[in-house]
Amino acid sequence: SFGVLNSSPHPFKLRFDPKEFLKLSFPFPLRRPKFFPIISSAILGASLVKKANGKIDGFVVEGSTAGGHNAPPRGELHLSESGEPIYSDRDRVDLEKLKKLDLPFWLAGSFGSHEKLKEARNSGAVGIQVGTAFAFCKESGLDERFKMAVIEDVLQNRVHVFTDPYASPTGFPFKVVQMKESLSDKSIAESRERRCDLGYLRQAYQRDDGTLGYRCPAEPVQDFIRKGGSIEKTEGRKCLCNALFANIGLGQIKKDGTPELPLITAGDDCQSLKQWISNDKKSYAARDVVETLLGDITSIHD
Repeated sequence: SFGVLNSSPHPFKLRFDPKEFLKLSFPFPLRRPKFFPIISSAILGASLVKKANGKIDGFVVEGSTAGGHNAPPRGELHLSESGEPIYSDRDRVDLEKLKKLDLPFWLAGSFGSHEKLKEARNSGAVGIQVGTAFAFCKESGLDERFKMAVIEDVLQNRVHVFTDPYASPTGFPFKVVQMKESLSDKSIAESRERRCDLGYLRQAYQRDDGTLGYRCPAEPVQDFIRKGGSIEKTEGRKCLCNALFANIGLGQIKKDGTPELPLITAGDDCQSLKQWISNDKKSYAARDVVETLLGDITSIHD
């Protein structure tokens, strides 16, 4: 169990017991799953080790070039001319300090190559986390139409990944592949009627009467304001819940009969997919990625 809204005089609690939820009896004792927090600084790693109420089994160290959500830059947010967050040396993880925590760690963010795996191992990491390379392989659950659209852009050297500081309702920067007929198009995103009918990224808040409520910066603006949210937090927000389901071909159909549109994410090194594709071979398997990453396994420890 864990607390929610602990600033309240009477904190709300959410408790999950697999036995109660599944209503099954297990022939073996349930063991606590291992915990590998995703971090972006050695300071955060040290803080978790010190303050966590359970064991930390290791870390995934994710840099600002990784796909999906990124940690925001440290300090005040500054944007580039193109509107992306500006990261500096302050945002580089001090691996020497991280190694002193004496816990295994994996490096993520543009590490999808054999050379980067060797680099990670030589810097003290156990290994790497790779997402983009697998996101567009045959076995990926990504809708084939969107997969092929991105692969075609990679082959034509026109793929572009934009780090959107406002798209995600979570408030974290979010990597967005620029793709036609998707929510990466500002005009399309702004023309979409706001709704919150899935609610996976909703945030808990306490109503004036003391009860628990939920709100999302990507829901209808007036609804969010009525629930105590500020209009500033709604600017540029996109419904990731509906978009991510659309990404895998399970997008909802709206009342007017049109489908929810996708919002594809990938790491900054999306162009590196070229190591597995060509104009004559526009698909590849997860096995191809694994074999490329491992290469000559004995050389990884050089």
